[in-house]
Amino acid sequence: MRLSTLAATFVLIAAPGSAALAGSAEDLARSRITAIASGDLAGVSAAYGPGATLHWVGGPLDGTYSQPAKIKEVWSTFFAAQGAQNATIAAAVEAANPKGGTVTVDATFAGTNTVKVRYVLLYRGDKLVDEIWQVNPAATN
Repeated sequence: MRLSTLAATFVLIAAPGSAALAGSAEDLARSRITAIASGDLAGVSAAYGPGATLHWVGGPLDGTYSQPAKIKEVWSTFFAAQGAQNATIAAAVEAANPKGGTVTVDATFAGTNTVKVRYVLLYRGDKLVDEIWQVNPAATN
């Protein structure tokens, strides 16, 4: 009896965690990078959860943005400056638990300019709540 009670407890503990992330955080991050590369402003904007913050470190968009309209404006400016672009992911690493997932990505966005970034995304459930877009020109990706 004790074993079945223990097993049931683990199932109850694990169940909410499995529902917390609809897909893996890495899958969400990769989809986001594809949306950024394609200039999908609606898709990029829809990924944010309430109270999300974007930390853009380096380059002309440097700053911290926490209001949805300001975040949308930053991405609009980036898309306009880059034009048609593609993205290459050199590395992606995920750390996740039932409370959320963090993904660190080294990526290059090639459009009008080549922008190499270290991109850190924090997801709670399937919503992006914090992100760091670190312009990293010395990256080898």
